[in-house]
Amino acid sequence: YYLHQQGITRLDVVNYISHGITKAPQSKEQGQEEAKQGEGEEQATAAQPGQPNALDQFTNNLNAAAKEGRIDPLIGREAEVERVIQILCRRRKNNPLLVGEAGVGKTAIAEGLAFRITQKEVPEILGDATVYALDMGSLLAGTKYRGDFEQRLKLVLKQLKAIPNGILFIDEIHTLIGAGSASGGTLDASNLLKPALSSGQLKCIGATTFTEYRGIFEKDHALSRRFQKIDVGEPSIEQTVQILRGLKSRFEEHHSVKYSAAALSAAAELSAKYINDRHLPDKAIDVIDEAGAAQRILPKSKQKRTIGKLEIEDIVAKIARIPPASVSSDDRSKLQHLHRDLTNTVFGQDAAIEALAAAIKMARSGLGKPEKPIGSFLFSGPTGVGKTEVARQLAFILGIELIRFDMSEYMERHAVSRLIGAPPGYVGFDQGGLLTEAITKKPHAVLLLDEIEKAHPDVFNILLQVMDHGTLTDNNGRKADFRNVIIIMTTNAGAADLQKRSIGFSNNKAAGDEMAEIKRLFTPEFRNRLDSIISFSALDEQIILRVVDKFLMQLEEQLHEKKVEAVFTEKLRAYLAKKGFDPLMGARPMQRLIQDTIRRALADELLFGRLVQGGRVTVDVDEADEVKLSIAGAGDSAKPSSDAGEEAPEVLSV
Repeated sequence: YYLHQQGITRLDVVNYISHGITKAPQSKEQGQEEAKQGEGEEQATAAQPGQPNALDQFTNNLNAAAKEGRIDPLIGREAEVERVIQILCRRRKNNPLLVGEAGVGKTAIAEGLAFRITQKEVPEILGDATVYALDMGSLLAGTKYRGDFEQRLKLVLKQLKAIPNGILFIDEIHTLIGAGSASGGTLDASNLLKPALSSGQLKCIGATTFTEYRGIFEKDHALSRRFQKIDVGEPSIEQTVQILRGLKSRFEEHHSVKYSAAALSAAAELSAKYINDRHLPDKAIDVIDEAGAAQRILPKSKQKRTIGKLEIEDIVAKIARIPPASVSSDDRSKLQHLHRDLTNTVFGQDAAIEALAAAIKMARSGLGKPEKPIGSFLFSGPTGVGKTEVARQLAFILGIELIRFDMSEYMERHAVSRLIGAPPGYVGFDQGGLLTEAITKKPHAVLLLDEIEKAHPDVFNILLQVMDHGTLTDNNGRKADFRNVIIIMTTNAGAADLQKRSIGFSNNKAAGDEMAEIKRLFTPEFRNRLDSIISFSALDEQIILRVVDKFLMQLEEQLHEKKVEAVFTEKLRAYLAKKGFDPLMGARPMQRLIQDTIRRALADELLFGRLVQGGRVTVDVDEADEVKLSIAGAGDSAKPSSDAGEEAPEVLSV
């Protein structure tokens, strides 16, 4: 209605939106010309000295930061710095590219070069050089229209060329590829840089990681050939200690503490050993920095003036998610009594436990091979003799995680991809493997591969490199570190042979008689990489009494939580040992017998009977070889369950 009053039709609106045609063309053209003149004047004034400098807006002057003390000095890396200086002094393609893993010091080399320039510690040809770090975020911020980004970048390059010995540093240089390009277009930041890079008019230092270099940067051959690649490797522990010594004064001043020489050595050694997902020297520097911060936040009365090895161990334990005792030498008492603690919980397997404890002590003493897992063991023997229980108790005693895989789930050939991840192009490729992800999250653990003989033979081939080199590569190329893992595999191979009668007068079967079956199932290269094949013997009648006591003690603890006092007679112990003993099945029949005769009757009493509020129960065996419960509720006297009327539980017979 209002448009019709002004004489404007729907066609006029469409023409204006689509083509910019108005009802008053003369005045509109004049306005557009004035707007263009205004934009030209704005661009002209932007390049004038009085206007904001593009280098100040979109780059950071590293020389100025070094003079203000905001950059730490570069320690070591003499070979890399010398190569950078040589490349910068070339006539053409004078652009070094620093390639290395995250945290090894690529950015520190560029910042260290700026620091040395300010300290006059560079060759005379670079004495007046200035290093500018490109801020890609500022360069992209506010670029609404096509051409804004290109205009800013061209202005930065133009002003940089005008500065004698100006050096542009681009961190994460792979982000240039595709930056600022329109959808489907090829003109991006990297293509704008190429002419200046090849002619030698612009000196540029780039930094990126191996992954981005191979996956993104190297694919643009025209760009990669204009740079000279410099590999920046991870420093050794000794070099890291020297770096920490050179930097410690900065952290001491910031945190108002002192670092002992032992603390610096411990930070380098322990971070290299236990922090596996990062690289030196970055992770060692973070350790001493966090150790200083931990003291700084404490009350004044509790702060320590000097940070020693103990404080470093605590920080490493928190970062690596492991018990503090595992980092230091304080776990010597656990290792010293490892054999005793295991034999107190697993009975009748003293020889097997002795072999296991000896292998773990040797690895922890430093006499083992550092590139291999702590230990790789194959537990063999009949079912129910304590193979899996030893692994559980070992993880509990050492205070580390138990990671269990039931290998009967990996009987098919394609199940291998579940451990290391699906190959590219398949569903779940980006999720990683179950085994590699579990070890990456818990690098200090007992890895239990239960019933390994049921797995497909291809699984054994994957475990070869784990037992030999301590690493396993998943489908994404990430390596899981097994150097701090105890690998335990259990098998029932040969247990059937122990049930057969032998030829001759002796029918005794000893531990180790199943080796023929183990040699048939497992290849020589697999057996050769094991630290030990530990044979578990069948349980005898003397040992089974100790097993009875263990199971009854567990039941007593559970009843105690329900406020029920339990009494088990000697007659009951003898009855359970006699009825629950099976030399071929181990201790598992004992668990089933206790469950059927005692636990089932107690469950009804705890839920609906006289033990709801607690009480006392006596478990005995009568003359008819039947288990009887004498129950007294809270405040009642003990009455035999057979005389208790409707409330008494049923007498169970075996």
